[in-house]
Amino acid sequence: MANLFLTGGTGFFGKSFLKFWITKDQVFNKVFILSRNPDAFLKKNPDLIANLNLDFIKGDVLQASEIELNEDIDYVIHAAADTTVGPSLDRHFVFNQILKGTEEVLKFANKHNVKKFLLTSSGAVYGSQPSQLKKIPEDYLGMPDPLDPNSAYGIGKRAAEHVTALSADKYGFDYVIARCFAFVGEDLPLNAYYAVGNFIKDAISGRDIVINGDGSPLRSYLYQTDLAYCINALLLNETKYHVYNVGSDIEISIEQLAIKIRDNYAPDKKIIRKRKNDLNFKNRYIPRIDRLKNELVKFQFMNLDLALHETIRKL
Repeated sequence: MANLFLTGGTGFFGKSFLKFWITKDQVFNKVFILSRNPDAFLKKNPDLIANLNLDFIKGDVLQASEIELNEDIDYVIHAAADTTVGPSLDRHFVFNQILKGTEEVLKFANKHNVKKFLLTSSGAVYGSQPSQLKKIPEDYLGMPDPLDPNSAYGIGKRAAEHVTALSADKYGFDYVIARCFAFVGEDLPLNAYYAVGNFIKDAISGRDIVINGDGSPLRSYLYQTDLAYCINALLLNETKYHVYNVGSDIEISIEQLAIKIRDNYAPDKKIIRKRKNDLNFKNRYIPRIDRLKNELVKFQFMNLDLALHETIRKL
């Protein structure tokens, strides 16, 4: 049985993976999880601890190369990045954490003779999606504006992808990059800057649902179990490509999403828009996922209505 080293194991991605692995026959012999505060996670998630062979390592991803383990590590999933508070994070810190953290985990991977390295990247690496491009394919060469400080996250992820490719080429291990888009699930923070989380929080709290904009941007949402399935498949299967979009390709506007949540979970509440509609403003963030579906995904993703139901049911 293989051993896995996981960063970001206590966040939304990590909890999605752990819950998915519980439902399967034993996938890994042991999962090593790097965490700055493992005690808090252990206290809040006793079911995960009881059902998986987890070994927590207290530490920071920025010092990952200093970790010494006496056991072989076959796989690494690098999913650590502080993004839940969004724009309130210092942008220089965001860029450095993404890039330096990836470099540190890559050094750890090489030191422990890892067979395959999976980096969770982001659709943000493509920059703004042109309105005429309905779904972004992996070979689209758009990128964030490097002179815009707000591009720190997307540029950081793009740089992380590059150093992953450099390290794999230099040291000879396999790698795959998951460019992740938007998700929903019971472990998504409801007090962060994610629109779907904010709408759910408003609805279950009995408040009017607030859209911090005009509602026109287009998004798509994949349920967290499907996210975990995709990442697991990318990690454990032989992959034809080094990069795959991971997300849903079924678009919905932010306004339509707010209305859907209001109608189903808070029908007596209002929709409040904080900015008037701007017909010239269109913001698409929709992946093309043919590569993932044709090569690796062999089942139907959960539709958004059921994903929202499952999210709220499990809160």
